[in-house]
Amino acid sequence: MITNFIENYAKLIVSCPDEVKVSKEQIDETFAEITIKANSNDIGKLIGKNGNMINALKTMANGCKAKDGVSYKIQVLAN
Repeated sequence: MITNFIENYAKLIVSCPDEVKVSKEQIDETFAEITIKANSNDIGKLIGKNGNMINALKTMANGCKAKDGVSYKIQVLAN
């Protein structure tokens, strides 16, 4: 659920939406890591000025923690 939202949100922000890939790795039952891979030119757009865009995504992921009890770490990587 959260990975689909983050993928759709990231595709709206970047210049090359077909290069955006989002994956989720479950570390244990209470922690998961979400990785966003995008074109290297779009990394700055995903992070945003002063980290505002990535912080918004982290806030959204923290809201999902209340529902399913899983903490999320979000990473942005270049393809």
